[in-house]
Amino acid sequence: MPKKLELVTDEVISTAEDLFQPYNLKAKPFLKWAGGKGQLLQKFQELYPQKLIDKKIKNYYEPFLGSGAVFFDIAQNYEIENAFLYDINEELVLTYQVIQKDVSKLINFLYHYQKSYYRLNKKQQEEYFYEQRTNYNLQRFNIDYNKYSEQWISRAAQLIFLNRTCFNGLYRVNSKGDFNTPIGDYENPTICDEYNLLCVSKILEIATIKKADFRQVKRELKNNSFVYFDPPYRPISKTANFTAYSKHDFDDKEQYDLSSLFKYIHSKGEFVMLSNSDPKNNDITDNFFDDIYQDFNLIRIPAKRMINSDKTKRGKINEIVVTNYSFQTCKKEQKETLQAIS
Repeated sequence: MPKKLELVTDEVISTAEDLFQPYNLKAKPFLKWAGGKGQLLQKFQELYPQKLIDKKIKNYYEPFLGSGAVFFDIAQNYEIENAFLYDINEELVLTYQVIQKDVSKLINFLYHYQKSYYRLNKKQQEEYFYEQRTNYNLQRFNIDYNKYSEQWISRAAQLIFLNRTCFNGLYRVNSKGDFNTPIGDYENPTICDEYNLLCVSKILEIATIKKADFRQVKRELKNNSFVYFDPPYRPISKTANFTAYSKHDFDDKEQYDLSSLFKYIHSKGEFVMLSNSDPKNNDITDNFFDDIYQDFNLIRIPAKRMINSDKTKRGKINEIVVTNYSFQTCKKEQKETLQAIS
């Protein structure tokens, strides 16, 4: 029988199965995140390198961490030994590190948020949300993001609270770095998912987490590695731009730089996979990714567009997946996908 790990906090008593190896705790992303890959994991599992499937790859890199859906899948199913998780969003990195180091204290903060929020009526909840959003934006000037401290714990709790209660869990900031997503329409959203947070904390034991852009991989790449890139989406239309996960832009120049790093990793004999929105969803003649990754394997897979204020405009689109290794993919399926968008 698996050993039970008990966590006792000031207000919460929680239990989680401590399975050690493999880390199959059913941990899942603790944040909602635009472009999160949870819906694509079953397809991705068909596209991972065979060496990873055979549990022979020991190092995993994810430089655009976001919600970490792919990381949680790989860490719990393929017996990697080390994970290197980077993101340019300092708030996101801070929150991952708090869960890794101080999950019990974080749970207490979130439990307080949840109790307070549930006691309010709809109008009061709206006032509470915007008050917390204002505080969140003001308090960032008092945080030292380069040195871990107790302040980080309350900061991480603020982010999770806003993420669980804002519109579609969309993390969006303006050019000044202010979080500006409005409140969502939820009945009693789960703000404190204590069991999952405990599981996430356990999984993160194998992780090195830091604020860094994707170029960090080149400096720290080890042998026997698999790298997964999930950069900010290249907009599928002129008005659909969801690249504002941080105050830093990610334009076509950055996409070209990323393709150069993709080629570098390939030259080192390591495995690499990349996903992005397919520009052919909007313009069948747009060969942007087909051109910059012409020397590699590129396929299109169906996904759902989840973020749009108009529900009627949420629907099926295609994403591209690029790898530097071959996989078993039905050519007929790919032909039909291209025909469907032409």
